[in-house]
Amino acid sequence: MKQDQATLTENGALSRRDFLKLGGTGLVVFFWVGPLDAFQQPPQPYTEAPPSTPTDFNAFLQIRPDGRVTCMVGRVELGQGLQTAAAQLVAEELDFPFDSIDMVMGDTDVCPWDVGTFGSQSMRVLGPILRGATAEAKAVLLQMAAEQFNAPVERLQVSDGVITDSAQGKRVTYAALVQGKQIERHLGKVPLKPVSAFKMMGKSPQRKDALEKVTGKAKYTGDITVPGMVYARILRPPAHGAKLKNVDTSTAEKMSGARVVRDGDFIAVIHDRPDMADKALALIKADFDRPQTGLDDKSIFDHILKNAQPPKVMAESGTLADADKLANPLEQTYFHSYGAHAPIETQSSVAMIEGGKATVWAAVQIPFIVRDRVAQALGLSKQNVHVIIPYVGGAFGGKNNAQNAIEAARLAKMVGKPVQLVWRRDEDFFYARFRPAAVVKIRSGMNEGKIVSWDYTVYAAGDWGAVTFYDIPNQRTTTVPITQTAWRNQDNGAGLHPFFVGPWRMPCAITNTFARESHMDILASKAGVDPVEFRLRHLTDKRMRRVLEAATGQFGWKPARAPSGQGVGVACGTFYKTYVATAVQAAVDKSTGKVQVERVVTAVDAGVIVDPEGTRQQVDGCITMGVGYSLSEEVRFSNGEVLSRNFDSYDIPRFSTNPKTEVVLVDNPELAPDGIAEPPIITLGAAIANAVYDATGARLFQLPMTPARVLQALKQS
Repeated sequence: MKQDQATLTENGALSRRDFLKLGGTGLVVFFWVGPLDAFQQPPQPYTEAPPSTPTDFNAFLQIRPDGRVTCMVGRVELGQGLQTAAAQLVAEELDFPFDSIDMVMGDTDVCPWDVGTFGSQSMRVLGPILRGATAEAKAVLLQMAAEQFNAPVERLQVSDGVITDSAQGKRVTYAALVQGKQIERHLGKVPLKPVSAFKMMGKSPQRKDALEKVTGKAKYTGDITVPGMVYARILRPPAHGAKLKNVDTSTAEKMSGARVVRDGDFIAVIHDRPDMADKALALIKADFDRPQTGLDDKSIFDHILKNAQPPKVMAESGTLADADKLANPLEQTYFHSYGAHAPIETQSSVAMIEGGKATVWAAVQIPFIVRDRVAQALGLSKQNVHVIIPYVGGAFGGKNNAQNAIEAARLAKMVGKPVQLVWRRDEDFFYARFRPAAVVKIRSGMNEGKIVSWDYTVYAAGDWGAVTFYDIPNQRTTTVPITQTAWRNQDNGAGLHPFFVGPWRMPCAITNTFARESHMDILASKAGVDPVEFRLRHLTDKRMRRVLEAATGQFGWKPARAPSGQGVGVACGTFYKTYVATAVQAAVDKSTGKVQVERVVTAVDAGVIVDPEGTRQQVDGCITMGVGYSLSEEVRFSNGEVLSRNFDSYDIPRFSTNPKTEVVLVDNPELAPDGIAEPPIITLGAAIANAVYDATGARLFQLPMTPARVLQALKQS
């Protein structure tokens, strides 16, 4: 089966023919756990109901005649390590060697339907389903072996895919047990392994994708080539809302080997060389009517507040009016600019149409939704569209739309050839569906060193992470209702934003954590109390106390009232059922305003840890990206024109500026594995802002904390 394995890893797909060939001689176990939409909901604006759920829908395992197991899931490998963690789940529950498990991911022809890879859902949502299905598969196999041995199931033992009856001296491998058979068998709910029995979960095997990626063998969408393929470049507007007035393509049409195709305002050039396609596009002369909205990255916050609808109450307890009488209320406003995803791999697709069927390789997080959108655009049935997801070079919520794939598919149909469409960096920024700009207003009051009132309103970001976990007797949390789902809808919030916004690695939780944790530090300083002590004073949540104490203990926190001159800061946060605390050491150059984050310690409680090293890698990634959104990453724009077009105008962290990082994994075996790819990022903004204040006495109220903003804060302090 070496050839089959190479097909999986190099081409990123398992052909339907190969799949059926394997399935004809192996065990196919169908699982039923109820409708999948009970666990997952398609993101807006994808309003169709999820597919009906057949009994083989939630998980799909295949025991092959060569003794290997293929696990197929509809989610994709974005670099987050799911390929490895999912194989660990299967190996654990199936009692099968991890190295003998092959993963097929995100192939719509052979994988079970899945809503997509986002929201830190893989371990939270897919994990229990995959474990349950695999446990059932093993139970079916044990039943089959018991029948073959004429022995009670309870007497059998299984290890590394071999079932043994010691009393009779009989043994059979999974592959030998089902060879030449097609078996469909259902069982009731099968208990999962207890944590105490884990052999694979909790260990850190070599990543499934490690060798391919370090040797350059891994295939990304931009590496996919098919015979007769051509390259496309599309004419883009200069600003969001711009309308094409007139266009002259005559010069481009005269260029040797170039072809101009048009469908209304959709205009593209095609060439068999990508560099020549770029040159041909540059020869097109186009005039646009450009909007004059008066909005830019400075005026957007006033616009949000002016146009926001009345807030909606998300949570409320106690009586704020009575509490205000006990203290002098403190009011503060916090701001967060738009942010781009900026993955190294831009959005990319290859589309091919043959015999009435379309095949699309795409760098996306949502293969099945892309399949449906491509089918709609081409006028094909869903069954005649095959979407394959190779490795994806980062996403962070930015590849949750189908635009690039649809454009490639439309062009393939228009020119009658396979088309590769790789967005340029400026296109990727232009259509990025940014993390929403937002405003948070907090009015709070203290009495005898404890918070007695907390009135919190968030505008435009959303409600995730807005409700405080601190013990405050009188509190209210409100959010603007129309924008609490704008980023989920990937729209512009009914005009509140000048362009589409979307998910961005905990979009609103980042904003809300920055505001809440910055405000907690202000109150701690006002009370004359160390920031950590002040938080613990308001915490009865045992898990939050535990991660805070773990982070500050590892950090070596020295209690002091801020600003102490140490340049240290702390922040706590929770999302889903994952708890996070971060402690930061930072230095500030008062002459330039530059902040250097020197050390970060983050403690995480995400339930049972499946892959400790993979988890640490995810937290490290969150820390690096967190430093970026805290200090430099900001989308600048004017009248719909995106001015941040590349890494010279959108500054992401460099290796030279990365801090020393330490990750503390607070294992919690009482809870199932929870999200880890996103929650650790939420605390960085506040922790760094608090460290800047501790170092300088200057308080920053807007992210990112650019050198110019730091200098301004220093002057005001």
